[in-house]
Amino acid sequence: MASKVRPLHNRIIVQRIKEEEKTAGGIIIPDTAKEKPTEGKVIAAGPGRRDEKGNLIAMDVKKGDRVLFGKYSGNEVVLDGTDHLIISEDDVLAILE
Repeated sequence: MASKVRPLHNRIIVQRIKEEEKTAGGIIIPDTAKEKPTEGKVIAAGPGRRDEKGNLIAMDVKKGDRVLFGKYSGNEVVLDGTDHLIISEDDVLAILE
């Protein structure tokens, strides 16, 4: 990523991972029938959130992780001509290992 973007608090920047364009049976899925993928790669992560006493609570998600997130999570942004999402760590459902 050429531009320097640092998410604040417990937010992360995610690049969606495209799903297969064919079904297991070999049927090609047209763009209009595809759902947006809910899997992505973390491009950048904020430092974490603060509790009521001001202590920093570190994030479980880090740069490079592959994550699953909610279907309607986050805000879409374009960085360096590529679509990304800015989502809260709370919207991450799982980290893929």
